[in-house]
Amino acid sequence: MPSTYSPLKIQLMSTGENNTTWGDITNTNLGTALEEAVVGSADVAFSSADVTLTLTDTNSTQVARNLRLNLTGTATAGYNLIVPAIEKPYIINNGTDGTITVKNSTGTGIAVPTGKTVWVYNDGTNVVDVVTRLSSLTLGTALPVASGGTGVNTSTGTGSTVLNTAPTFANVAMNNTNISAIKTATFNSQTTIATTSGSITVDWTSAQNQKQTEPTGTITYTFTAPAGPCHLQLLIDSDGTSTAQTINWPGTVIWLTQTWAGVNNKKAIINFWYDGTNYYAIGSNQV
Repeated sequence: MPSTYSPLKIQLMSTGENNTTWGDITNTNLGTALEEAVVGSADVAFSSADVTLTLTDTNSTQVARNLRLNLTGTATAGYNLIVPAIEKPYIINNGTDGTITVKNSTGTGIAVPTGKTVWVYNDGTNVVDVVTRLSSLTLGTALPVASGGTGVNTSTGTGSTVLNTAPTFANVAMNNTNISAIKTATFNSQTTIATTSGSITVDWTSAQNQKQTEPTGTITYTFTAPAGPCHLQLLIDSDGTSTAQTINWPGTVIWLTQTWAGVNNKKAIINFWYDGTNYYAIGSNQV
């Protein structure tokens, strides 16, 4: 009776078969077939097309038998790696430039993104994740938000969030949440208005604190409104070379207190409360 083969194509000899060569066959079973299945790694090259791996009735080396499959080549559009429909784990390292889906010729599979390594299990019908839950996990670095991270490293568990390092925020919406117990709040920089005469636009969307240096002649300000109600401050610094000037303010500026009659060779600070429409102003200059 001739040999048969297991799903991993390990040669199963019948009684009395291969009387003088059974030792060599056993060595190949152990040293090649089983070793590939337990610890073996093989390259699988893609060239803009699906790749199908097969197993044939031989215990000699076969790519599909290996535990780890290292995918190489071109797969930009995303392709399938079709494996034999047997029960078997695989470690898939995707070194191609596209996402590869590991699957049988039928059934569902697992998509492996480019540059990632995924551990999967072929149950003979579908290729599934080996692990879907961990009771605990320690990461060397914080998990990125794009990979499912929360964006923070630790939390007090009481609603407060503790960050390991100072993050950079852009246009953060607080959703009507109160901020309390802040000792100081500082700005990255003070925006300096470079234009010194004529029509000058103050863009309050770029900074809430702005500085006008050495204005001269007649100045007509135009304001670009901030995103919503807030406190704004303008420093007019004319304590150097500036000459007499006349300032025309936007029609939306409503003066509450104006204890200055020009800012020639002096500094002046104008505080605005913007209510979404008008700028309520209080101004005073250096004595």
